[in-house]
Amino acid sequence: MKKFAAVAILVLLAMAVWSLAFDAGDVHVVFGDEQLEGPLAAFVGVVAGGIGMLVAGVVLVFVGVVLALVFAGVGVMAIFGLAVGAVALAVAVSPLMLPLLIPAAIVWYVMKRRKERAAREIAAPAVAA
Repeated sequence: MKKFAAVAILVLLAMAVWSLAFDAGDVHVVFGDEQLEGPLAAFVGVVAGGIGMLVAGVVLVFVGVVLALVFAGVGVMAIFGLAVGAVALAVAVSPLMLPLLIPAAIVWYVMKRRKERAAREIAAPAVAA
């Protein structure tokens, strides 16, 4: 495939050179008030077209960078909006979760007391009789 692309580019380049060298007699290019004719006009037209393509490429790169920054900002705002929505949903659902949270809080408190009591027994010095 790479070889085909190289051959295709060379064929297109050869066609452009052929057209520029042999069929450029009836080309007319107008810049402002000046009108160019003949092979010089074809050359000026090709050069101006190449410069235009170069400028278009640079503009597209900058537009791509700007769009990437804009969409990154939109993504941050979308994530922030989702977080706010999740908090609002949690606030709206919290009264409904109260019957589940009361037993969970009791279990958490009992487990905490058990750990504290075990830690105190390990930390207490042994009393020698």
